[in-house]
Formats: sequence, structure tokens, C-alpha cells
Amino acid sequence: MSIHHKIRFIAGMFVLISLALGWWVTPWALLFTAFVGFNLVQSSLTGWCPMESLLRRRGRS
Repeated sequence: MSIHHKIRFIAGMFVLISLALGWWVTPWALLFTAFVGFNLVQSSLTGWCPMESLLRRRGRS
């Protein structure tokens, strides 16, 4: 799996998990969904993705 596929998978899982937490635990968990969305937008505009940097640093590329 390429690093870009890993990033999309992780982002999707973060969104689904935070939505589930927002539904069953606390609505405040939806802020994490907004954070993930913000990071997706900023990475598309700047070309820098924090998750990509983290995965490369850990040698998971």
C-alpha cells in the first residue's frame, strides 16, 4: 500500500471513529472530525501533510 493510500485510510478511519464518538459518547468529539477536515484542506493547499511526515519519520512509507 502506498503512503498516499495509507493517509487516506487513516483519515477516513479518524473521521468514522470521531463521528461514532460524537454520536454515542459526546458531541465534542465532532471537533476531531473538523480537525481532520481542516488538515485535509490545508494539505491540499500547501502540499504538506503532518501524517505523511509522521509515517515517513517512522519508516512506514
